[in-house]
Amino acid sequence: VQLQASGGGSVQAGGSLRLSCGASGIIVGIMGWYRQGPGNQRELVADKGYGGTTHYADSVKGRFTISRDNAKNTIYLQMNSLKPEDTGVYYCYLRQVGQEHWGKGTLVTVSS
Repeated sequence: VQLQASGGGSVQAGGSLRLSCGASGIIVGIMGWYRQGPGNQRELVADKGYGGTTHYADSVKGRFTISRDNAKNTIYLQMNSLKPEDTGVYYCYLRQVGQEHWGKGTLVTVSS
C-alpha cells in the first residue's frame, strides 16, 4: 500500500486549505490524518472508516471536514477557519488488517 498526500501550503489565519490523500491497492480500512506541530507530538486530526464512521479531534470540530471516496481510495480534509495552531506537518494514514501505513507528510503553515 502506498499513500500519496497533497494540498498543503501557506495561508493566513481564517483561510482554508484542502488536503487529499490517495491510496493504492484494496482499501477497506480506516483512513485519516494526523499532524505534528512544532515541538508537539503527532496527534490525530480526523479519520473515517470505510463505512463512514468519523472521528475528529476536539480542536478541529466545526472547522475541518473529512470526506472519503471509496471508489477512488481517496480521502480529503477540508480545513476552514484555519488558526496558527493548526500549523504542522499533516500525515495521511491507513489502518487495516492490523497494519498501519503512512504517507509522506504535507506541510501546512498558518500565519497570524
